[in-house]
Amino acid sequence: MSYLWREYSLKSSFPWRKALPLGCLPELQQRAKPIDLPSAYFASTWRPLHTETGAEPGVPLRKLLKDEAKQRRSAGGTQASKKTAKKLDLALLKKWELTVGIEIHAQLNTEHKLFSKAATSMNAPANEHVAHFDLAFPGSQPIFQKETLIPAVKAAEALGCTIKRTSRFDRKHYFYQDQPAGYQITQYYEPFAQDGHIVLYDYDGIAKEDGKQITIGIKQVQLEQDTAKTILQPPSTSLLDFNRVSHPLIEIITLPQIHHPSTAAACVRKIQALLAWYDTLASGMEMGGLRADVNVSVRLQDGTGSHEAGKEYYGVTGLGQRTEIKNLSSFKAVEAAVIAERDRQIELLESGGVVEGETRGWTLGSTETERLRGKEGEIDYRYMPDPDLAPVIIGKDLLGVNVRRSPDQEITDLTRKASGHNLTLKDARTLVALDDGSRLDWYKEVVKELRIHLEVVSYPHPVKSDILNKIGKTTCNWVLHELGGLLANSGKSWDQNPVTHVNAASLLCSLLRKEITGRTAKHIISLLFQGDQRTVLDIIEGERLRLIPLNDNEYQQLAQNVLAEHPDIVEQIVKKQQVQKIQFFVGQMMREGEEGRVEPEKCEIFLNSALAEM
Repeated sequence: MSYLWREYSLKSSFPWRKALPLGCLPELQQRAKPIDLPSAYFASTWRPLHTETGAEPGVPLRKLLKDEAKQRRSAGGTQASKKTAKKLDLALLKKWELTVGIEIHAQLNTEHKLFSKAATSMNAPANEHVAHFDLAFPGSQPIFQKETLIPAVKAAEALGCTIKRTSRFDRKHYFYQDQPAGYQITQYYEPFAQDGHIVLYDYDGIAKEDGKQITIGIKQVQLEQDTAKTILQPPSTSLLDFNRVSHPLIEIITLPQIHHPSTAAACVRKIQALLAWYDTLASGMEMGGLRADVNVSVRLQDGTGSHEAGKEYYGVTGLGQRTEIKNLSSFKAVEAAVIAERDRQIELLESGGVVEGETRGWTLGSTETERLRGKEGEIDYRYMPDPDLAPVIIGKDLLGVNVRRSPDQEITDLTRKASGHNLTLKDARTLVALDDGSRLDWYKEVVKELRIHLEVVSYPHPVKSDILNKIGKTTCNWVLHELGGLLANSGKSWDQNPVTHVNAASLLCSLLRKEITGRTAKHIISLLFQGDQRTVLDIIEGERLRLIPLNDNEYQQLAQNVLAEHPDIVEQIVKKQQVQKIQFFVGQMMREGEEGRVEPEKCEIFLNSALAEM
């Protein structure tokens, strides 16, 4: 599909008017009457943009930014990019206190846009899904899509917010090319959710100074429409994709209670993970579905510092003059931008300067922020209630829709010995973080099935307690490492996993019962992953893989044989006490022994016995 875009000068007073596409909707094109214009007119005024309908999925935004930064560096870069980051003296940093508040804009996982039936899309060709209202066509009206409330309420409840039964939409007026109506519809005065919080733990990556955990308040969560996507083509052209206009957003506004850059990044990371966990997020930062603005200020540790000190925000007092850094698209960018702006403000105040309220920008690879414009205030935006939209009334049936436990609750349960899982904190966090919780659900199904195999099917021959205690750790190891490795090597995602939880439980049951070796188990799961339709027991019997253990004499002879082949390593173990090298001989015994008959635990026992006699 081809679209026409007007080229304009960056110095133009009204760039948004000249950046609009001539046509966006197929139905509009069909209704439009043909206009006979000289070909010279199009050659001089318009330029075509051709979009392939078979385009590949979008490249992650973060990768695009990294590629641009690399190109700048290879070309010599700008003067700002050539600067090296200056680190402030530690004593100077301790003199000042950093304060950060964050505004997170997250695209909701919905089928339709916020105010029309046009489809939401991430990778569709440019201007494929655009309604009349998205382009502010005269006479078009916003039609609120009530289905967007479901993910919005789920997200707000996940953040511990109070849901307001009645909320209203407002118009936020500003003129820019990505907003054809001249205003954005948001919820400034009466948002649908307020007064929440999020708890960050040390394992989330917060600063050491924050201790084991820190609670960050959430001022409000509001619904609003997204803007068009602008693609700059220097020196004087902007291309606009209106697919993104009116994509439902929630804006999450935290209180200014963050005092360290790493904690700011951890907060954004945790909120993204939480929204994905409850299936409310369309996509993460890596695909442009979540963006963050950070508000940064500093003050002396005693609460003073300049005439700027003493500002207040939603009950938080004694704040310095803040600046806002817009559109940060990665967790690394959040942390780096906060550090750069903190250092700039401290240096400015130390030299007798004054921090101005302004909007600043930060790009990947930069070492300092740069001024974009003066900070707009409430009067500049001319907020007013939207006269075309009725109040939003949220019924009781929409409340309490989050029946799933939170990620933190899951991690706590997985690491408790009494729960039967007894995982390490690292494994529990990894299991919860992967695939928005779907891998955790699969793990739990395997554990449940495995317990049935070992406790019920084994009756009346009870299974030893030490085997039952290994269920959680063994299952987690195979889910994360063995099966995870097969998926990674094949390039498949988790939802393409062909191994059922029933087959996985049957395989691990045979392994824990020592009916097969670990090496045999890896061979079987590889067959299942490749599409083998046989059951685990059929594979074991059909390929004669059942473990027929060696007797003690056979283990002893095998151990002596491998030790005799490597006298130099034996000397290192016996004389230099390099006992870790015993694992080398374990591997040798596994290789030289008959397939499916050698157990690594017994190999180590007989090796230690033989070495003790030397």
